Amino acid sequence: MQQRETRPRLIQALKDAFSLPDLRQRLLFTLGMLVVFRFVAHVPMPGVDPTALAKLFEENQLLGMLDLFSGGAMRNFSVAAMGVYPYITASIIMQLMVPVIPQLRALSEEGESGRKRINQFTHWLMVPMAALQGYAQLALLRNQGVITEASALATVAMITSLVAGTVFLVWLGELITERGIGNGVSIIIFGGIVAGLPEMIGRGMIAKENWIGVVIFAIFALAIMFVIVVFTEAHRRIPVQYAKTAFRGARMYRQSGSTFIPLRVNTAGMIPLIFAMSLVIFPGTVASYFAAAPGQEPNLASKIVEWFSPDASLPLGFIYWGLYFLMVVAFAFFYTMVIFEQMNLARTLQRQGGFIPGVRPGKPTTDYLNKVISRITWGGALFLAFIAIMPFFVREITDVGVLTLSSTGLLIVVGVALDTMKQIEAQLTMRRYEGFLR
Repeated sequence: MQQRETRPRLIQALKDAFSLPDLRQRLLFTLGMLVVFRFVAHVPMPGVDPTALAKLFEENQLLGMLDLFSGGAMRNFSVAAMGVYPYITASIIMQLMVPVIPQLRALSEEGESGRKRINQFTHWLMVPMAALQGYAQLALLRNQGVITEASALATVAMITSLVAGTVFLVWLGELITERGIGNGVSIIIFGGIVAGLPEMIGRGMIAKENWIGVVIFAIFALAIMFVIVVFTEAHRRIPVQYAKTAFRGARMYRQSGSTFIPLRVNTAGMIPLIFAMSLVIFPGTVASYFAAAPGQEPNLASKIVEWFSPDASLPLGFIYWGLYFLMVVAFAFFYTMVIFEQMNLARTLQRQGGFIPGVRPGKPTTDYLNKVISRITWGGALFLAFIAIMPFFVREITDVGVLTLSSTGLLIVVGVALDTMKQIEAQLTMRRYEGFLR
């Protein structure tokens, strides 16, 4: 019953948003920035062999993951080939360094000014990481015969162009955050993934001979999206009470209130999938440089490539996907605990005069919250792990090879769509409230 009421409410929210001039301007600005992003994604770099590049993407799954964050720009090797991936990497590194470095931890406790300073450090870190990643991509493409130009001047020009493309996309994302709707960087990634849907539909038309498999594939995709929505919105409510003291004239009054802390089941989001996929693919990627050429006797490197290939059939497929499953669970717990420690909810509650009923403030509150987050993280970790390995089972069940189901892509699309709709509804609620006050 609740889902039937939610769907018309979301459609009505979009209609109401376009009926208000300021919200309509924000939505149109967001769409305009996405058009600019797609235009930049099709500006190619010179000296690239398209046939060799397409063949490389068929053989290297890691490049496919990076192409996800560039919105298809890396598959064309445009000036925006790296997308916003260096910025995401820099953000993750800064999040992991905040609890370790005392100076960064002190900045994180200074409120908005501290967050702006940390965000500035993230932008500075993004530039050298983008340069390193750009050089690594050029080296990989040269080794595979995709790029033939190897002069120092051409290399510097290409790396500079790639870094500029990443900085430009991050700037577009920040413009969307400031003047549009939603988180700008997430919207950029969302737009790139959605832009690949027509190509996927075309692949489905190619596989129409196996129409039963295509139908089953579509059913699995819808079911996975439903599960993602459920677990993305799932949270555990921790009741909190506040004791406040208010002064009216010369008299003191004690007031009390109650609320709750929503602890998300999936606090880590898609980060564990990115970490786990990068590490699982890494051995096969390195071994591919030393593998025997086709037609020759397979060596140890060839075996490693076969073991760590996501396209391997049974029973070798269990090596890659089983390891992927375990690493997603491990990274989900690790990243959740890091983020939860940075939040420091027990200290915040004590400073604001709040307490959890039946739990003493201070260390008992910290132990209680850690116990709760550890339990609910099992649900989030197993959810992410099953979502991660679902493409393997979908491929084996449907026997549709031309279609690929990206679990990370689905998580991003569903998460960004839900977050954007919430922000639109929040904007509408604020304007209705202001109109009521007037």
